[in-house]
Amino acid sequence: MARSALLNVMVQAAIKAGKSLTRDFGEVENLQVSRKGPADFVSAADRRAEQIVFDELRKARPTYAFLMEEGGEVAGTDGQHRWIIDPLDGTTNFLHSIPLFAVAIALERANEIVASVIYNPIMDEMFTAEKGGGAWLQDRKRLRVAARRHLADAVVATGIKVMNPVEDALALRQVNHISPAVAGIRRSGSASTDLAWLAAGRFDAYWESQLKPWDVAPGLLMVKEAGGFVTDYAGVGGSIWNGQVVAGNETIQALLLKEIKAVK
Repeated sequence: MARSALLNVMVQAAIKAGKSLTRDFGEVENLQVSRKGPADFVSAADRRAEQIVFDELRKARPTYAFLMEEGGEVAGTDGQHRWIIDPLDGTTNFLHSIPLFAVAIALERANEIVASVIYNPIMDEMFTAEKGGGAWLQDRKRLRVAARRHLADAVVATGIKVMNPVEDALALRQVNHISPAVAGIRRSGSASTDLAWLAAGRFDAYWESQLKPWDVAPGLLMVKEAGGFVTDYAGVGGSIWNGQVVAGNETIQALLLKEIKAVK
């Protein structure tokens, strides 16, 4: 795979932030035994990683805007481009020394996601995608969503945010309804990882609500470039703004969406 200059910048920013997170991840286990606990430490690790990504991207493209999980919005003078960043997607996993988390970066151009990076520094897995250029793992393996056609054969990922009692209760009803229809349900704790693994064919489908734009944007393009389909719960084309995602190959996505719509 030949990367564009912009994607190269994104990859290098993710790698640099990943090195910082890897160093901090090595300290988390020691902090588990302290009375205070590691929560403040992890928040600092998150902010450090975000600052690294911000500095690298701002240096390369000083006119672009930013939307970041920790730092919020930073205006740009370009008017067309915006970086969308989650420096540590999977904070709770990180907090508990579970090596499932990612640095996730997307580039938005004229309200459309055109490039993305999802990097797990512990596994050293770099997922990348560019509009029209496909989705890739380590620049060598082109990604395609799994080809399964029956929910009974599908391993499906989801997440429950534990933020909104009404939405959380709905999510649990969905799990109870969908579980008997599929081969298994997984919860990784990282939306970006779920979407990258879906693009790689490791998961067959994914659904979740209460998501933020930085949770969705990097993986949304990756799934589409791997041949997948993404909508919200109403079946409308995937957006980074309404917080809902139902994704999979064309057949599985439609079947899963039907099951989700059946849950009230």
